[in-house]
Amino acid sequence: MNYYIGIDLGTSAVKLLLVDEAGKVVGEVTKEYPLSFPHPGWSEQEPADWWNAVLAGVPELVSGVDARNVRAIGLGGQMHGLVALDGQDNVLRPAILWNDGRTAREVDYLNETVGREKLSAYTANIAFAGFTAPKLLWMRENEPDKFAKIAKIMLPKDYLVYKMTGVHATDYSDASGMLLLDVQHKCWSGEMMDICGVTGSQLPTLHESWECVGTLKREVAAAFGLSDSVKVCAGAGDNAAAAVGTGTVGVGGCNISLGTSGTVFISSDKFGVDPHNALHSFAHADGGYHLMGCMLSAASCNKWWMDEVSGDTDYSAEQAKIAPEKLGRNHVYFLPYLMGERSPINDVNARGTFTGLTMDTTHADMTQAVLEGVAFAIRDSFEVAKALGVSIPRSNVCGGGAKSPLWRTILANVLGIPLDMVATEQGPGYGGAVLAMVADGRYPTVQAACDALVTVAGTTEPDPALTALYDQRYQQFKNIYPAMKALFPKLL
Repeated sequence: MNYYIGIDLGTSAVKLLLVDEAGKVVGEVTKEYPLSFPHPGWSEQEPADWWNAVLAGVPELVSGVDARNVRAIGLGGQMHGLVALDGQDNVLRPAILWNDGRTAREVDYLNETVGREKLSAYTANIAFAGFTAPKLLWMRENEPDKFAKIAKIMLPKDYLVYKMTGVHATDYSDASGMLLLDVQHKCWSGEMMDICGVTGSQLPTLHESWECVGTLKREVAAAFGLSDSVKVCAGAGDNAAAAVGTGTVGVGGCNISLGTSGTVFISSDKFGVDPHNALHSFAHADGGYHLMGCMLSAASCNKWWMDEVSGDTDYSAEQAKIAPEKLGRNHVYFLPYLMGERSPINDVNARGTFTGLTMDTTHADMTQAVLEGVAFAIRDSFEVAKALGVSIPRSNVCGGGAKSPLWRTILANVLGIPLDMVATEQGPGYGGAVLAMVADGRYPTVQAACDALVTVAGTTEPDPALTALYDQRYQQFKNIYPAMKALFPKLL
């Protein structure tokens, strides 16, 4: 029996999976590491902590099997983070992460001075605070001595690939979130390199996600307890890797993630850009492309409502108070913008609101409004995709929020499509293992691997009558943010 390792480099921990050649998860190890907030709005990590977690985790992961049968490693990881190396491949400063908000001035410069139209033409996207290019501009302005020493610019999971293989490489899906990649033509953008003051030699080589970029260095193989013939593929950004893990590949695949943040991931074999840049347009780990909407607060909205406001952590019991006949008839609306919002409104000043409260409003009504508000905001991204002519007949759904049958019912009816839960929901780590199998030649394509390995465990079907009720509610919901937009900056 051959084995494959999938590595999910998350924000709070690295999750390692051992998957056999039949696609069964036979081992799982999680290693946490710290997150640093040195100034308000900043978010950093030490890349050494990531690597030390992997060094500790892999031997533990493979301890119960014949490690000689481990064939390949694939990674998925947190996107957008800036890892800067000097000429000796030493880390110049802590990594600036995806959720770091220090680059407001740089984002304004890119979007307003350089201009959204130019950025979209160069990269298929506009600037967001989390993207890598604004971080480079910030570093050039605020840490010029360190900026001048940069020899290689890397993304978080690519740093792990480098430590394992000695190769400076990235993949197209992760590179799409840097604002340095010409996504349509799958090459680095010369215009963006000029704007950021970097050169092609400072950027890693580009690969498809399943391509083998090297094998384990001898000393790393010894530390892992593996053979130095183990292949390491380029891997993928966390959302693309998670999409592979749920079989969201090829034409018309869709995956909704109800995690701390929320994503709508729509795969395609053709490149496309929303003219308003409400959705990200990125390369996919299957060799094609995808559109992606990203909500900053999804399941975290319910966690905030339950833990911080209600003081009750029995989520199931609270949701059980919501009567079935109340679905589609709630008079309370919730805007889920607790941390501002990205897709599709791109408004850092947006805030969460409850609207429609009356003297007969109950706690259950407000809980229901939170679940519905997140579903309505996900539909906002769906509407953008539909306007581009994209057909979404059904979707996978994953993440912690998707474990709630009630939330799945609400979401299926707000969207009016069936929602599938896959049998193995292990996120980017499982996608990384699937990519490793393709790198090893077990499957000829990512599509073939997903067809063989990913199965549906259950489906939530929409009810036409309830879908019609929720459509009426959505038409009301989508009026709330435009009415509040001008007020939000005045409340800060």
